[in-house]
Amino acid sequence: MSWKADIAAFKTYLRLEKSLSTNSIDAYVHDIEKLVQFLDYTNVGLGATQLKTEHLRNFLKWVNELGMSATSQARILSGLHSFYKYLLIENLIHTDPTELVDAPRIGRKLPDTLSKEDVEILLEGVDRSTPEGERNRAMLETLYSCGLRVSELVNLKISDIFPKEAYIRIIGKGNKERLVPIGRTALKHIELYKQSVRHLIEVTKGEEDILFLNRRGSRLTRVMVFTIIKNLAQKCGVKKTISPHTFRHSFATHLLEGGADLRAVQEMLGHESITTTEIYTHIDRTFLTAQILKYHPRS
Repeated sequence: MSWKADIAAFKTYLRLEKSLSTNSIDAYVHDIEKLVQFLDYTNVGLGATQLKTEHLRNFLKWVNELGMSATSQARILSGLHSFYKYLLIENLIHTDPTELVDAPRIGRKLPDTLSKEDVEILLEGVDRSTPEGERNRAMLETLYSCGLRVSELVNLKISDIFPKEAYIRIIGKGNKERLVPIGRTALKHIELYKQSVRHLIEVTKGEEDILFLNRRGSRLTRVMVFTIIKNLAQKCGVKKTISPHTFRHSFATHLLEGGADLRAVQEMLGHESITTTEIYTHIDRTFLTAQILKYHPRS
């Protein structure tokens, strides 16, 4: 049978045999469809009954490197266990490929992920009555909207922002260029910062095109961004160890858990390659924009 037929039969099994709710069934199917996406993008033309343990390990490695939390990875693996248990019951397979796949250790040290509520608390907690506050709000909105690395944030240029197209141009690791969608909320705060704060700063020579500046008219340092975020978390009572990367990690996690396309998230993060082979093709910018608008919490 095809993946579509296997998943449809599994849904019937969950509804009739397990008496699960529609939401629970949808969650199972959602996780299986992520696996199907991965197989499509890696050109692994195998059906559910043909998969081996190594394919499932590669899939979990992929979602881990995309930024999905260990808890979410464990949930996906649990769903796949249930799916393959069903295939065993139906005698469609004779061995379960999930048996030898280890679940991620929930207790291992991973970057803290902010909840959507945490993000809202932090962003709303910025004191915008000061010039630095107006800048910081725009900066954090951009960080979370686009999933940027801290180095990409501090080097972001005004000329690399395209408001009408709702895109920014980023020069990432290895001098690789990518285009990333940016939400309307972030664009609004960037414009407020530019109009009310930045144009009043005496800009240092050579920094004229840099968006986020300190009082002396120079670009912010990485350490300064770390300090701003640490102090904000303390002020807002967010009891997590957070850094600029936490916003990037949360950006990816919230999109993935919301149902965004895995390939689109990788493209936006600027990951050159997640598996050992080059498995990704160019993605149309309209598609990336649609993913942001549909799945990003602040879109």
